Formats: sequence, C-alpha cells, structure tokens
Amino acid sequence: MKPILIVDDEVAIAQLIAMTLARMGYTCQMAFDGLKAAELLEQNEYDLVLLDIMLPGADGYELIDFIRPTGIPVIFISAKTTVADRVKGLHLGACDYIVKPFAPEELLARVENVLRLSGRGQAMLKAGDVTVDVSTRQVKKAGQEVALTPTEYQLLLVLLHNKNIALYRDTLYERVWGRDAELDTRTLDIHIHRLRKKLGWQHMIRTIPRIGYRLEETP
Repeated sequence: MKPILIVDDEVAIAQLIAMTLARMGYTCQMAFDGLKAAELLEQNEYDLVLLDIMLPGADGYELIDFIRPTGIPVIFISAKTTVADRVKGLHLGACDYIVKPFAPEELLARVENVLRLSGRGQAMLKAGDVTVDVSTRQVKKAGQEVALTPTEYQLLLVLLHNKNIALYRDTLYERVWGRDAELDTRTLDIHIHRLRKKLGWQHMIRTIPRIGYRLEETP
C-alpha cells in the first residue's frame, strides 16, 4: 500500500489529518506548500492526494493539473465553501471535495470510498487464515466471521499494515487511541490479549521486550 500525501499549509490541520488516517493504518506524508508537494510527487508514488486549494508556492488548482497525468486520485480539502468552488474542483478532476471544518469520520469514509472506487489501497487485508474486508469492516478467520470491538478492529488494521515490523507501544497508543488519550498502561496489553484470543494469534503477535509488539507472518 502506497502512502497518502497531505498538502495543506495549516500545519495543525495536516497533522490532524495524518493522525486520523494513521489510526486506521494508513501511512501519510505531508507537504505545507505547493512546490514541496510537486517535488514529493516527482520523487514518490502515492495512492491518494488530499489537497488544499489556497497554498503558497503553487495553489491546489495548479497542482491538480500537475497530478492529473499521473492518475493519482485527488480529494480537495478546502475552506472555500461555495457551490461554484466545489463544482470547479470536481470539474478539474478531483474525485471528491471536503469542506473545512470536517468530522474525522467523514474524512475516513470519503478516503475509503475514493480508494475503493479507484482500485487503490488494499480492499482486502490478510495474515494467516485471517482476512479483513476494509470496505465492509468484516473480519473472518478460516471463513468464519469474528466479532471485534471498534478499538480491536483499529488495532488489527495497524498491525496488518505493518506486518513484520516492531511497533513501539507509544506508536500503537497514538495510532489507535489518539495522541491525547489518557490510558492505563495495561490498556494496550489487554487489547492485544483479546486479539490473540479471538484470532488464535498467540504466536503471531509477538511481544518485543522494551519496545512493544510485532505481527509476524513468514512469506
């Protein structure tokens, strides 16, 4: 799965978007002006660009002309709220248009929809005999559906998107519960224990001393 590029000159908003997407297992990169975004687009491949319109260097309208030949889908995220603005963005080739301020749930739903319709991202994740249909949020083990809580599901996604990578406890806390969450130190351990039990992953989710956890799957 390739990263999502977030282009917004408001650093706090870009970081909020990145944190929201990271909690669902997406990898993100950020650019705070149009010229830096163009440079990153020349150097890297992306599954999606979340693009502000009012940017220093080169604005969103100029950037989408640069992006269009690559085939990378674009979602405009802008404080420009008129119907004319939204229509212009869509006519220029954006797949969707989100008006600021927006709810994190709306952002996630629109990102998942564009990735699904464009055939990018990963609609189906798999490890061992466990499969996750991202479009329906359905988790199955050996073909049988497994009921997970929303938090267990988010933790599972992060592990699946980072197979065979040791994840620090702080990283897991931030991606699943959010940067400002106040949690008991046992909260992560309890959720890992539940995932191991529900998915039969006692040996696949490894405890890494002084670091955190790793989902192991041999090729």
